[in-house]
Amino acid sequence: MVALVALAVAADTVDASRKVGSTTKPSPADQQVVFCNMTQEGLQACKPSVTKPNPVDPPALACCQALGRADLKCLCSYKNSFVLPSLGIDPDLAMALPQKCNLPSLPQC
Repeated sequence: MVALVALAVAADTVDASRKVGSTTKPSPADQQVVFCNMTQEGLQACKPSVTKPNPVDPPALACCQALGRADLKCLCSYKNSFVLPSLGIDPDLAMALPQKCNLPSLPQC
């Protein structure tokens, strides 16, 4: 869905819980970014289905599973964002993901 904006954002975001100036190396778990209840891996799994010119259809099972755990209302807040097209994400393809994944109780975006 529209949270695929988070894919690029999440890839470049540092976990806010890390302390600035810390000299300890963060563990992989500390580096995990979650956006609207979607992990970076979930976002990456969905990216091929929302990127033109040849979007993957149907979406990967990993994408649908991640989207099923996501906060869709949160993701809807990015529906009209300028960020999506700038990241190569087609907003219409992103908005179609929940239906393609057969997710119940979709919010009205």
